[in-house]
Amino acid sequence: MTDARNARLRELLAAASPLVVPGAADALSARVAVAAGFEAVYLTGAGLTNSYLGAPDVGLVSLSQLADHTEALRLAVDVPLIVDADTGFGGPLNVHRAVQVLERRGANAIQLEDQTFPKRCGHFEGKQVIPAADMVAKIHAALDARDDDRLTIIARTDARAVHGLAEALDRAHAYHEAGADVLFVEAPQAVEEIARIGASLPGPLLVNMVEGGRTPLLPADRLGALGFSCVLYANAALRAAVYGMRGVLTHLRKHGTTEEVQAQMISWQERQDLVGKPAFDELEERYASPPPNRTSA
Repeated sequence: MTDARNARLRELLAAASPLVVPGAADALSARVAVAAGFEAVYLTGAGLTNSYLGAPDVGLVSLSQLADHTEALRLAVDVPLIVDADTGFGGPLNVHRAVQVLERRGANAIQLEDQTFPKRCGHFEGKQVIPAADMVAKIHAALDARDDDRLTIIARTDARAVHGLAEALDRAHAYHEAGADVLFVEAPQAVEEIARIGASLPGPLLVNMVEGGRTPLLPADRLGALGFSCVLYANAALRAAVYGMRGVLTHLRKHGTTEEVQAQMISWQERQDLVGKPAFDELEERYASPPPNRTSA
């Protein structure tokens, strides 16, 4: 199985300017991201857990649930799709199967991390990491499982919070030697640390901007100058959506009407356009029974 979007993602990661990728917790937010002009989308594990389960990012989503959502996003948008697979759902054999499943369901890149299971959000306290050799084995399993060698494997290390930045850099080098296509050191805690990561590691490199998290927020152009190929905003869209929902629903509960907050919502027509209703209308007409009259030759 091959997918032209695999090659497209690699082109974007090799471009002069860093690729800014928003997180999408569901297919609807993926459509919003693409409508806004983004060239790739990230299926966020934290956002999926928050929105689908109403729970924190502590390793509660199963492979089958992630695969179903991967397919939903794949059917909704045509841009490259990066999927957060957390720890790969177990050891190397579990990783092997996870990569097979997610690739078939539409992933163009799969992110794996070196936390113990159950994992935690990269900006939570209490994280632990597996031995680096165990993560190397997972990377080998992921690479072997690919149908298309252009499927991107992203190796994330959470060792900064557990053992310090030097250990995180050592692990990232080991993961590169194992064959990972993109390196991701999660949760650096200062601009100087971000710069050191960019200067110390071979690219492509990914950095995660988490509003209110441990990592300082820097603009994409500066991060590109520091050596990063991909800038991730994993849950900005979800948090903005919750803020908007809370405001409208608070007003509705207080006033019994949404009349005065319609400016805070997209219009009826915008909503139908966003989910592609005109295209579905065309399909419905095409497959109507009886079919429309056709002039015979």
